[in-house]
Amino acid sequence: MNPEPVMISALAHFSYCPRRCALIHVEHLFDENLFTLKGARLHERADTPSTRNERGVRVERALPLWNDDIGLVGQADVVEWRESRPYPVEYKSGKPKNTRHGAYQLCAQALCLEEMTGQEVPEGALYFFETKERIPIAFTGDLRAEVLEAVQFVRAILNEERTLPPPVADNRCRNCSLIDACMPFAVDRALSKPPNLYLPRAEATLL
Repeated sequence: MNPEPVMISALAHFSYCPRRCALIHVEHLFDENLFTLKGARLHERADTPSTRNERGVRVERALPLWNDDIGLVGQADVVEWRESRPYPVEYKSGKPKNTRHGAYQLCAQALCLEEMTGQEVPEGALYFFETKERIPIAFTGDLRAEVLEAVQFVRAILNEERTLPPPVADNRCRNCSLIDACMPFAVDRALSKPPNLYLPRAEATLL
């Protein structure tokens, strides 16, 4: 029996913040802010299925992806075919400050493309729209192992085998569109209090 499929996008959410992943994919909560709106606008072209030749390279946009053995499903923004070998490209709206989250997503796409085509996919790229930078990402053995482990964690969250993960409660939260629903700093303060804080004190012995 094939494992329950995990959305590729959930891996990027999990890498950024496991609690955000659970709120989106378990609680089905999602709010827009400036950053998510910029990302949605950026993906308008990439989310329109098409196949065309660009500078001698076949380019497919919004290509459906799956890997039944691992249990992954999703969509690639762009897949370039270089000498008949797929090369995934993921669009990002910000700056290349931290490529780890996008690398998880991109590597998962490669795992799907390898099963779908029977070809090895050793590398892809993250394209950052704001700076017009294209960052190559090598799909090393360590990265593949991390992604496979993340798939298991996300699947456990989806199956409600874990409680809602605690918030990261750091600078990531301030730009998160789910900050109001998550209440990361309030929850973090509550979780960090001593467990007996609200227990009544023993009555004083009367002299």
